[in-house]
Amino acid sequence: MMENVSSRRRFKRILMHSCRLVLAVVFIVSGFTKVVDPWGTSIKINEYLSIYGFESLIPASMVFSIWLCGAEMMMGCMLLFKVRIRLVSIFALASMAFFTLLTLLSATLIPVEDCGCFGEAIKLTPWETFFKNLILLPMSAVVWAYYRHDRVFNFNLREIILTVFFFLFTMGIGLYCYRHLPLIDFLPYKVGVNILEEMEDATDEVQGEVETVLVYRNKQSGEVREFAIEDPEWQDESKWEWVDTKVSEEPLPMHSLIEEFALRDGADDVTLQVLSTPGRLYLVCVTTFDRVGRKCSERLRLLIGRAEEEQAQVVCITPQALQPGQTCSFGGGIEVPCYNIDASTMKTMLRAMTGVVVLEDGVIVDKRNCRDIE
Repeated sequence: MMENVSSRRRFKRILMHSCRLVLAVVFIVSGFTKVVDPWGTSIKINEYLSIYGFESLIPASMVFSIWLCGAEMMMGCMLLFKVRIRLVSIFALASMAFFTLLTLLSATLIPVEDCGCFGEAIKLTPWETFFKNLILLPMSAVVWAYYRHDRVFNFNLREIILTVFFFLFTMGIGLYCYRHLPLIDFLPYKVGVNILEEMEDATDEVQGEVETVLVYRNKQSGEVREFAIEDPEWQDESKWEWVDTKVSEEPLPMHSLIEEFALRDGADDVTLQVLSTPGRLYLVCVTTFDRVGRKCSERLRLLIGRAEEEQAQVVCITPQALQPGQTCSFGGGIEVPCYNIDASTMKTMLRAMTGVVVLEDGVIVDKRNCRDIE
């Protein structure tokens, strides 16, 4: 009899520890892949807020991005090192129940293409994410049930130190990547990629005719419209905000994003002209000219001046509406040509409001947030 009781206890303990370790690893990986890219997570949060009618919360999406992803990674660390598991298991069970329901809605009634649970690192469909959550939900219940009799807030000194460390560590990663660039670039426009070659490879791989449709929402009326990629109307950022990009077939994720790269000078496509520039080319990326600060303008002025000295080319790309042949300068410096680019494409290429992407014979060799330009 005693042996049976002992065996059951041992089985419960092994089961609990197995569930705890699985949850810890998933939370750490999921939180890390998102917290290193707070801009991308913010875009996904904006999508959810728009779908569920909470547009008023969109200005706080970056705060949500860093906080939620940092908290997820922090929970994984606390589970891994057995810090206040009773408290963490309550949050884990509540969050898994919430996200299981959310992903079920995303897969059925309110469909989305990608739930973003592993950021840009691992792409899962809503149904794949739902079944993943369906496995993790009972695991979190097992951990909660095992520790349900422990005190919730009875922290000892070791747990206090580890909790503070995990909080500062995870939130610090998010803040650093927000102010600079992602520590790990999971996106297609990473250093070493030749954009023009990838575009050509994408064209070769996609069979049949692939139509790209841009979905934008009118900021005043809330109207959602679809535009052809060559339609210049969506480029007016003061009027339209990007919602989605659709293609008629299912190309590879990386190539589908690369294939959307397009630069326009009014109605003229200048993509090939710019990407074929020999030698060094600086792509100055500006989301909104009005939000380019004085210090950033000065850095860009010096950068453009150095580029002139080394006989490198500089162009400015922006999703803001432009006139054909328009140029711009920063800090009263040298005028450079400006071209239009889709807002989502630019955010995929550079996770910053303002910055620079450096090409060498068409290959990306460096990417900098404006505050990191020397």
